[in-house]
Amino acid sequence: MLDIKFIRENKDLIKAGAQKKHLDFDVEKLIAVDDKRKTALTSIEAKRTEQNQFNEKIVNTPDASEKTKMIDTMKTLKTELQKEEETFKEIMKEWQSLMVSVPNIPDMSVPDGESDADNKEVKVWGDKPNFSFQAKDHVELMESLGMVDLERGTKVAGFRGYFLKGDGSLLSFAIWQYGMDFFLKKGFTPLIVPALVKRSNLMGTGYLPQGEEDLYKTQDGDFLAGTAEVATMGYHMDETFPVKDLPQKFLSFSSCFRREAGSHGKDVKGLIRVHEFYKLEQVVLCEASHETSVKLHEEINRNAEEFIESLGIPYHTVINCGGDLGLGQVKKYDIELWVPLENKYREISSASYFHDFQTRRLNIRYKDADGKMKFAHSLNSTAVPTPRILVSLVENYQQEDGSIKIPEVLQKYMGDRKVIEKKQ
Repeated sequence: MLDIKFIRENKDLIKAGAQKKHLDFDVEKLIAVDDKRKTALTSIEAKRTEQNQFNEKIVNTPDASEKTKMIDTMKTLKTELQKEEETFKEIMKEWQSLMVSVPNIPDMSVPDGESDADNKEVKVWGDKPNFSFQAKDHVELMESLGMVDLERGTKVAGFRGYFLKGDGSLLSFAIWQYGMDFFLKKGFTPLIVPALVKRSNLMGTGYLPQGEEDLYKTQDGDFLAGTAEVATMGYHMDETFPVKDLPQKFLSFSSCFRREAGSHGKDVKGLIRVHEFYKLEQVVLCEASHETSVKLHEEINRNAEEFIESLGIPYHTVINCGGDLGLGQVKKYDIELWVPLENKYREISSASYFHDFQTRRLNIRYKDADGKMKFAHSLNSTAVPTPRILVSLVENYQQEDGSIKIPEVLQKYMGDRKVIEKKQ
């Protein structure tokens, strides 16, 4: 959420930001409602002051008939005040609804575009495999090696359900363990966070109200989050840091859930797009400095690139265009891994920064060196997502005999084995 004073003083920037993100937002309507809000609040405060003054006069007036007149006047004033307060509540509902829909302003470096098809490639790494044999996709490879059971997954969990088993399970645990070792060396504090979160956490991080159709909701009105970012940002909600304690850097692990409501019938094969998955997420809180946010954004994205490079999987990095940014994102990079049997790159990590968009909603502040209270800036980036990362790993590392080479950095987590092959 942006500051209403900033919005009023920068209407053209807000309009341009909404246009670049291809979002339908009427800033003039918000300002008109804010005018109503301020007028109503001024009137209410004046009547409350008048009411307090009458109370004092009544107490200090000895004449009974004069007191009666004052009490009658007070009743009229009280009725008017109650009506205005009810009207103010309705104005505030509309105002709050508009305020949480104000898009953050994209960075100048964000390219124009309507969708992910318009994202701009900024880096390519690794050599794509050139198989001298008939390569297999991850489903065929993993099923033949007893690493996944999609049929029973669907039987138990429904559409897009899956079981990882045998070396599929062990490979996932190996990636998590290696991911923890790799990212903790970068100065992060590990957290295991709830997947079940309150609505306020999703509102605070900007996933609501726009993204509700992709979320699983409980009968109690809570939600299953699609990323550990949501709970991690709620961890310091309504708290204040001394500036010396920033940046706060967390490596958060959780199960994650997404309905994928808008993608029924698309990309459903195997482990590409599932409803339940697991992620390690980098989440950072820092001082309110654009330069610091930019520096840390590059740093956490580079962390993810280095992790992929250590696994030896080809990838490219894209900068997301305006139309592929979320409501609160100032800038975002996507890292996409090469999937040989699809002959395309698939997103595996997103790195974003938000300035104070999330922290203003969640009331996360710090006291600077001069004692001034400021809202912190927030950033996040995927560290390790499973099971999707398995898709590229097994397809890129497959061998002619149907076995899968284990990347060198994972071998010690797999009992020093160098290959996954059929059990004899």
